[in-house]
Amino acid sequence: MFRFLQNYPKPLERVYIALHKAIQPFRRWLQPNGRLEPIVIWAEAVGKGAVFDCQMCGQCILHSTGMTCSMTCPKNLRNGPCGGVRANGHCEVKPEMRCVWTVAYERTLQMPVYGDDFIMIQPPVNRQLEGTASWINMLAGIDMVTPKGWQTPVVSAPSIKSRKD
Repeated sequence: MFRFLQNYPKPLERVYIALHKAIQPFRRWLQPNGRLEPIVIWAEAVGKGAVFDCQMCGQCILHSTGMTCSMTCPKNLRNGPCGGVRANGHCEVKPEMRCVWTVAYERTLQMPVYGDDFIMIQPPVNRQLEGTASWINMLAGIDMVTPKGWQTPVVSAPSIKSRKD
């Protein structure tokens, strides 16, 4: 419906930053399993669904992937691409679809604040958070909780912006 907005990651990044700042004062009311959670879940499903084809994973990383939902990857990869990207930049599983990670990389180059987050290794998807509100999970700090024994590798790579060709 409003998916064309994804093609404007820089203004969407500004909206994300403003929204992130705006909800901070409401932390104590925005708790997992709280009274407001159903409203936030509905707002995320409708709003992010219309713009980003949100899959409601509960661990939104739009700001790290060029405002592209990584869960729309047919393989649900959080750290892509899979290696099966076709020469034309399309997906190996769905040839009619551009690779989510190719699109994410291109859009990330337009993001001045969070663009470098693209190279960060993301934690695996926690399927227990599916259908929950990612904003509430982020405020509570549970969106980045990793399974026991899983460690986030340290990535020391140059800025993604310095690799633009």
